[in-house]
Amino acid sequence: MPPLPAFLTPQLITSVIVILTVIHVALIAAAYFILLERKICAWVQDRIGPNRVGPLGLLQPIADGLKLFVKEDFLPRGADKALFILAPGLAVFPAMIGFAVIPWAGTLVDTSAIPVVGAWLGAHSVKLVAADVNIGIVYIVATASLGVYGVGLAGWASNNKYSFIGGLRATAQMISYEIPMGLALLCVILAAGTVRPDAMIAQQLDGAWFLVQQPLTALIFYVCLLAESNRAPFDLAEAEQELVGGWHTEYSSMKWALFFMGEYIHLFVGSAFFAVLFLGGWSINPFFGADLPMAGGIGLIMLQFGIMLGKVVALVALTMVVRWTLPRFRFDQLMRLAWEGMIPTSLLLLLVTSVWVFFGWTDLLWIGSIAALVVILVVYPYLPKQPNPNHRVPLIGSRFSPAD
Repeated sequence: MPPLPAFLTPQLITSVIVILTVIHVALIAAAYFILLERKICAWVQDRIGPNRVGPLGLLQPIADGLKLFVKEDFLPRGADKALFILAPGLAVFPAMIGFAVIPWAGTLVDTSAIPVVGAWLGAHSVKLVAADVNIGIVYIVATASLGVYGVGLAGWASNNKYSFIGGLRATAQMISYEIPMGLALLCVILAAGTVRPDAMIAQQLDGAWFLVQQPLTALIFYVCLLAESNRAPFDLAEAEQELVGGWHTEYSSMKWALFFMGEYIHLFVGSAFFAVLFLGGWSINPFFGADLPMAGGIGLIMLQFGIMLGKVVALVALTMVVRWTLPRFRFDQLMRLAWEGMIPTSLLLLLVTSVWVFFGWTDLLWIGSIAALVVILVVYPYLPKQPNPNHRVPLIGSRFSPAD
């Protein structure tokens, strides 16, 4: 084979292969996650769900995509045309670039085993990640936070009061829940001592999953992930009962589809991020003991990639079960949960984690989570309470306030 140009290094070619593979997996997953959600909704409600288009309804996403392609696309009167068209792209683009620093597998020690391209690469050691950068965790947080621009601009540019209120709700919600998410992420970074995703996975392979070590932190991070994705019970921005459809009310055709494609890709990347932080990536042993190695041949790499995808699909399915099980929060309850509940709790967890790391008790972080939970249970009854907005109003003739 002719030699490759100097800039075409084996790691660059491998990164391009990872990018193309994961993008296509994410796009296909976004389509079939919708089918999975409809099936889970049907199971929860004791129905059958989509089963007419193709065997077992497997062609339903293709039919839905074709329908959206041929639907009429219109621009509302008085809308800001440029921002109205730009908003769906701003919603989906940050979600599609967030996966770049997630390690989907370990290190392939011999690239010559890769089918088709192995002859050009030769025998080299490469990492199965799109971008092997030192600030991987910071990159994911930065790209995920950009999604709020698409939602906010869509609500404002539509020239619709319901869309505008939905955009304001989504913006306030996503900004509020980024604070406890960042604090929970700091707890993991303190415990790991690094912001490299592959180094975090390596630590969990050698020890225990951070889900075992920091269960309360993992719970807060997962709840914030739901809120950042505008998933139920945090879907106040698109509450049909009060906002018709929220920030995407005036959208149709493929612009409307782009918003939901961005939501499901964001859910896909967020679940992969959670798997890296708390589930050990491709680790199969949650506790201390033997586990899969970081590096190996093509067979091990394929196994690691399959385990990562399995964890991602399981987390997405859990998110869908939560949507069709729990009722939606009211907006004041949603904001109070963030500012009066999750932010103080995550600050306490950050303090406890700092103390444990300072004394070198990193293998006993689970005791710190229990200690933080005990402090919360002891202190909470003595905290000042807000007036109950659901108190019953005295009314003559009401069965709740009988006349004296």
